[in-house]
Amino acid sequence: MKKIIYCALVILTGLVYACSSDWLEIKPKGSADISTFSSANGVRVLLIGTYAVVDGTHRNFGDGAVWASAVDNWVWGGVASDDAYKGSDYGDQNTINPIEGFYVEASNEYVTNHWFPLYDGVIRANDVLKAIPLAADMTDAAKTQATAEAKFLRAHFYTELTRVHGKVPYIDENTVDPTLVPNNVDIWPKIEEDMKFAADNLPATQSDKGRATKWAAETYLAYIYMFQQKYDLAKPLLDDVYSNGGFTLMPSFEQNFMIATENNAESIFEIQYAVNDGSDGSGNAGWGSALNFPYGHTGTCCGFYQPSHSTVAAYRTDEATGLPLLDEAYTVASMLPYDPSGATVITYTKPVDPRLDHTVGRPGIPYLDWGVQDGATWVRDLSNGGPYLNKKNMFKQSEKSLATSTGWATGVNANNYRKFRKAHVILWLAECEAQAGNFQRATSLVNEIRNRAKTSNVVKLDDGTPAANYKVEPYTTDFASKEYALKAIKAEERVEFAMEGSRFFDLVRWGDAATVINNYLNVDGTRIGVLAGKTFVANHHEIWPIPQTQIDLSIDATGKKVLTQNPGY
Repeated sequence: MKKIIYCALVILTGLVYACSSDWLEIKPKGSADISTFSSANGVRVLLIGTYAVVDGTHRNFGDGAVWASAVDNWVWGGVASDDAYKGSDYGDQNTINPIEGFYVEASNEYVTNHWFPLYDGVIRANDVLKAIPLAADMTDAAKTQATAEAKFLRAHFYTELTRVHGKVPYIDENTVDPTLVPNNVDIWPKIEEDMKFAADNLPATQSDKGRATKWAAETYLAYIYMFQQKYDLAKPLLDDVYSNGGFTLMPSFEQNFMIATENNAESIFEIQYAVNDGSDGSGNAGWGSALNFPYGHTGTCCGFYQPSHSTVAAYRTDEATGLPLLDEAYTVASMLPYDPSGATVITYTKPVDPRLDHTVGRPGIPYLDWGVQDGATWVRDLSNGGPYLNKKNMFKQSEKSLATSTGWATGVNANNYRKFRKAHVILWLAECEAQAGNFQRATSLVNEIRNRAKTSNVVKLDDGTPAANYKVEPYTTDFASKEYALKAIKAEERVEFAMEGSRFFDLVRWGDAATVINNYLNVDGTRIGVLAGKTFVANHHEIWPIPQTQIDLSIDATGKKVLTQNPGY
């Protein structure tokens, strides 16, 4: 599928999608009539064109747009939380700084650039749905499957828009004039409807990697329910995927983040990345993360999206039990020691979960096969981003042919983004069980993840010895209360999914965002100056603005603006 996305995208760009600075400006003039695609092959081309932007990185909108709308949500799910700093230096991509510090305005370009690539995806999905009834050479079964795939993708785009902007205008295949659709209703029911149709009508497997399946749709629908705290609706879906989907945890944790083990037995839905496929600048290779690789030593760019002190501290474990330090408040004393100048490497000798060094690049620890990371030369600006680097999106030095080799973005590579894997299902199911008071099963599910962590490979030095004091153990007694169970599950989700762009949205759906993020801003603000004095306001900062450009363009026949701004912006 990766091989044909670029060609399909070229066709679509030339025939259907006139280049536009804004989704509201997309007009029928200059576009091919939808009847041009009224055949099985036409629907196929339109559908592939929709998959082509599922990663949020359609480069016709420019580099800035693709970084804002990247499917891994490194800005909105990572930097906006206690998971990561913007990193790099203060002046580079400085419009992310207000997102990191919660003083963003509606005119911010990252707010704007998150919006229209995702609505481009919505429009593409809608065009598929318009073309399907016209395709006389398609069987009813083929039409149903294509409809299910298009609705899966549309639900994905709207989920991304809704999690970030709150209420957004719902544009579907029957909308006559998108400029007149207000954003005054909650569209979660529409998203649920699309994803339910996908779950009911998609096949269990697909011959093309990266296409949506029944199991991907059920997993996504369960997440949509969980985001709204509808645990009773999420649980049967998660049970079905867990018991009947045929997915198994990979033997070792890091195998979920390696090019060599893509589309593995744990993977439920992966965003497919490719290099050397003829696309401009490896645009099919996760361009949305082009900034997020080491600035020095590896020859990559540009030092953004650096793991926080808070994230690293979360991997500490109890010396006696190997369990997370659930009852310890996060303070400056929780931080692992480091030299702020980078001149020396300070070794941390207390126990840590081995997932830490598969997730984070740390001074004194081997960074994949690139050598031992030092304290300074691998990081662009220690004072702005701290001493740590992301690891999950990186390629091995031995895989350099699977990364871009020209231009400045030499870190962009063929390492897929794993949107959903069985570990998600297991821990979300544990949440549902804890919410229902089934603490024995909740404990058992969490222990599946912890036992995999215990038996996973550990990072080793050249002499074969472990690079740190690794210790992780399962819980030996069942969770005794709902409060403790949820605390343990949330801690597990943090260390399992760190740097995967989900942390901010998890804090929001749990209702923990204000408490956790304000403590983080206070503590990490003692080390990272851009965080000092910043505040997260409850019932406000859980969502971001509607782009001011969209509001200004949404004018009805009376001259009144159709779109309304979120409170506080």
